Amino acid sequence: MLYPHRLLALLLSFFLLAACSSEPQPDQHRLQGSIFGSFYQVTLAGAFTEAELEALHAGVLEEMRAVDASMSTYRDDSELSQLNQGEPGEWVRVSRSLLTVLEASEKIARASDGAFDVTVGGLVNLWSFGPEARPLETPSDSEIERRLAEVGYRHLQLDRDGQRVQRQQDVYVDLSAIAKGYAVDRVSQWLLEQGIDNHLVNLGGDLLAMGVRSDGEHWRIGVELPDSQQMEVAQHILPVRDLSVATSGDYRNYFEADGQRYSHTIDPRTGMPVQHQLASVTVMHPSNMLADGWATALMVLGTDDAQAMAEQLDLKVLLLSRNEAGGWTSWASPAMVALYGDEALKPLQ
Repeated sequence: MLYPHRLLALLLSFFLLAACSSEPQPDQHRLQGSIFGSFYQVTLAGAFTEAELEALHAGVLEEMRAVDASMSTYRDDSELSQLNQGEPGEWVRVSRSLLTVLEASEKIARASDGAFDVTVGGLVNLWSFGPEARPLETPSDSEIERRLAEVGYRHLQLDRDGQRVQRQQDVYVDLSAIAKGYAVDRVSQWLLEQGIDNHLVNLGGDLLAMGVRSDGEHWRIGVELPDSQQMEVAQHILPVRDLSVATSGDYRNYFEADGQRYSHTIDPRTGMPVQHQLASVTVMHPSNMLADGWATALMVLGTDDAQAMAEQLDLKVLLLSRNEAGGWTSWASPAMVALYGDEALKPLQ
């Protein structure tokens, strides 16, 4: 499995971007199951025989399992685990898939000035959100400083021509904030290659909607109210076609110690869980890999910096922040407003 630490959160729809088109449709079929410590649902619009659906399901699973075998931090035999276990300074030849995700991670890291950093894995583990088993307790300042010294995306060198990676220091690479999005992209691309133009891929709440539903309408995606006390209440419902959607939030996966709430989102620049009013970030992008990565980066940045970054890079972004009245404030980037208009982006709650 890729990310069992997210299992409970995802079962509670931590990344809820559930398809609001879940009502039965004629000639609409759903392939579903569990993987990566989470769920997957692939909805196909069209007429298929049982044999065709079985073959398509097998192909979808093969694509996802390939990503798991390459990028899991929970499998000692994964390609990523082998990279992490290697000696610093050694060049390690990697698959094109892993290199693609690492290249995308590096670009987001540089653009966000380190708010996104896949070498944050040691800190994620320290704060009890990774594969290291430890009590849910607050790490000491010295532990945080020690792990923080091991973080830095610049310590990861990529040789694109030689298809190699070098950890210049003993950094721990964790792709949990971007690999799931890459898996969504792979499944969707495989379906397109099979001639399945109309489909919705939902992997643990990361989605890619291609074409239309069987009734000819756009896929409809719900963005959850970021409230740990209210499950699966939509704050926005958006029609989506030929775009992916990813959401990052602080309201499902966390623990409390000494009266303090600690989010699973770790700021790689400070070593601490994020502490700000931004509760949920939704990013829409043709690539779910990039939507996934940018959702995490903007979540780390907080409301003001996330807004500035979204405007600067022309990203389609929807932010939900806590306000002083105890409610929620929605903000849509100019690129999102251009896509949907102000009226369509009004909150439901």
